[in-house]
This record gives sequence, C-alpha cells and structure tokens, in this order.
Amino acid sequence: MTSPSATPVFADLHLLTVLAQTRSYTQAARRLGVSKASVSMRIADLERAAGVPLVRRTTRSVGLTDAGQQLVDDTHAAFTHIAQSFANARDLAGQPRGLVRVTAPVALGRQHIAPTLAAFLHQHPEIRLELDLSDRFVNLAQEGFDLAIRHTQAPPDTHVAWVLCETRSVLVASPDYLARKGMPTHPSALAAHDCLLYLRDTPGQNWSFVRRFTDLADGGNAVAERVIVAVHGPLRANNSEVLREAVSGGVGIGLLPDFTAVTGVQSGLWVPVLPDWQPQGFFGERVYAIRPWAAQVPRAVQCFVDHLRGALAGGFTGMGLSR
Repeated sequence: MTSPSATPVFADLHLLTVLAQTRSYTQAARRLGVSKASVSMRIADLERAAGVPLVRRTTRSVGLTDAGQQLVDDTHAAFTHIAQSFANARDLAGQPRGLVRVTAPVALGRQHIAPTLAAFLHQHPEIRLELDLSDRFVNLAQEGFDLAIRHTQAPPDTHVAWVLCETRSVLVASPDYLARKGMPTHPSALAAHDCLLYLRDTPGQNWSFVRRFTDLADGGNAVAERVIVAVHGPLRANNSEVLREAVSGGVGIGLLPDFTAVTGVQSGLWVPVLPDWQPQGFFGERVYAIRPWAAQVPRAVQCFVDHLRGALAGGFTGMGLSR
C-alpha cells in the first residue's frame, strides 16, 4: 500500500539528485524553478523522512553524506529514465515546446547567435530559450544546460556533437599600429611586436603557425613549414571582444577567431597580418553544438540545433580572410 506521503518524498528524492549534480542550493533552485528556501526546506523534510542526514553543508560547498550518495546512486538512473520518457511523450504533442538552456562564448553569442533568435522564436512560439553567454567552460549536466556552443578541436567523446560551421584563427592589426611598428614578414618577427594575448592559465604564451606551399626544388611536392614563437604584449584578456577593441585602438596585433575578426577586416578597420601563415591549435577549427549523451534528443533542442546549423552554415570567413 502506498504511503500518503510517498508523492512528496519522490519529488524530494529527485531534488536530491539535482542537488548532487549542482552542488549548490542556488543552482538546484534555478534548475527546478523554485526558491532556494524551498530547496532547503524540502531537503530537511526528506532527511526527517529518511531518519538520517543526507546533505553535508559547509560555508563553501554542498556535499552528500554516505546515505545521501547511496540514495542518489540508487535513484538517479530511474529519474533520468522518467525525464526521458516524459520528453518523448511531450514530443508527440505536435509543436516542439519547452525550455532550452544554452551556453555560448560571449563574442560568438553576441555577434552571430543573438541576431538569429527572433526568427527562431517566431517560428517556434512554444519554445523558450535561456542563453547564457560566458567564455568559461561549464559542466552541462551539473549546471543544467541542454546545449553548449563551442569552438574547439574536438568535442568530448561522452557528448553528442553537431558541427555548425568551420572556423579558424587569424592575425589582425590596425593600419595605425602597422604604420608605427611595421608589418611583420615572418612569424618570428612577432617576438618584437606588441601582441594582444588571450588569457590562459600559463604565464607565458606561444603562438604556432604553419605555411603550406609547393616546393619546386623538391619536384613540386607539398611542403609544410612550421614555426613556434614566444609572444608578449601590453594586454591579456579572456574575451575576444576586449582584444578586438584593443586592435581597433592600435594597441597591438591580435590573434582572434574569424567570427570576431571578419567585420573589422571587411570594414577596413583592420589589416590581416601574415595571411600566408595559418595559426594552429588555439581557438579550434569548428564550431559545435554539444550536449551530454542521451538516447534521444528532445525536439525543442533538435530544432534549435537545426536553426543554428542553417544560420551559421556559411561560416565566418570573408573579405581578406579566405582560406
């Protein structure tokens, strides 16, 4: 016989699995659309029902006790299956609907994704979007995102990934800077220039380049020349739009993704630097839509992926940035 209190306990068990993923009352509340106070109260109710502490709270983090972790391990797969089954049933209801939470890099999101959203939302009035613009890498499952838009060399094997378009890194500078400091003719010359650096964990930074050409002295064979140069400069930032503004201000030479650089080159504000040399291994060569692996993708998510594939199909290369 089912206990009268079974239904709220089941709901609170699901809340515990979400709390285990997010490790945060605030994030769990946001994921479930309830208040932080409600999360705290329901966890306390669940602990009273279980008769043992389930959550270990500190001033900096939230963890689970052994009993709490055992509950999550035993119920997580069932709740995942229930959520997938409900999503499958909802997808049979006609129009795609529901909330799609997306994270994307700031510059890519502002410059190329945001301008396409109105058309998508008009076409799919039952879909709601949350677009979180951040250049940090997020844990999709832990933070409750359905999709991450990322430019990378290769997506993780544990995720589903759709290629949205090709992308590449380019070197650019303003005519004013080049008039003052001169145009470098070889990557090694960059060591003497003011370079604008994307902020990474390492204190120093190297830029790698490759130039492919036909060597007539070697019977017309294709040859690749590779150069690695240590660079430095007056500015490091973790956002390509900040570096873009510095390039426009004549501060130095910037290594930027093409989706940030192309408009400046097309408008004549910037000049491509070392166009015969291709930067390697920095921002990635493709833009992907990535989501944690699941047996079936919700229709609302698939609709947004299809929209992005169409909107970004042409890539970002343009005048002065041809491959």
